[in-house]
Amino acid sequence: MKLVSPIRKETKFRLWLWPIRILTRFWRHPIQPGLWIVNKFFQGILDINNNIPWMVHFTSRVSGKVTIGKDVWISFAVSGGCYIQGVNGIEIGDYTIFAPGVKIISANHNPSNLKKWELSEPVRIGEKCWIGANSVILSGVQLGDNVIVGAGAIVTKSFPSNSVIGGNPARLIRQL
Repeated sequence: MKLVSPIRKETKFRLWLWPIRILTRFWRHPIQPGLWIVNKFFQGILDINNNIPWMVHFTSRVSGKVTIGKDVWISFAVSGGCYIQGVNGIEIGDYTIFAPGVKIISANHNPSNLKKWELSEPVRIGEKCWIGANSVILSGVQLGDNVIVGAGAIVTKSFPSNSVIGGNPARLIRQL
């Protein structure tokens, strides 16, 4: 006797889901069609992150001067809950990926006047880096190529290429 989940049986006959199911079969895009539609709706219709020229996940916020390399936009589109603040500038190299909840903050508030930002170097992230979930990268940090940032790390200083870093504050775990 074959058991069928009642939830599965109910969703089978929802006619409004069939266009997305058919589209999914033939979709050759790195973003799933449902997420693509929702992201486009929030960015294009509701004007959330509408000043960013690439797709951004509907739960993420991106502001300031952010430049990205090849295929980095995919992480912006699929990783939710991210906060990217590029007041002093953020540069992300080619093929860098990041997980949900990543925060990249390029400027601190001025302690004497909280309405102003302090000037600092832009945040630079090299090529082929991997930034784990809920990591925070603070102003002035420069990461070399092929750097892996562990989940939950708070990166307060720069690290060279081919490093694995993690912790709070982030420290070098090993060289690749």
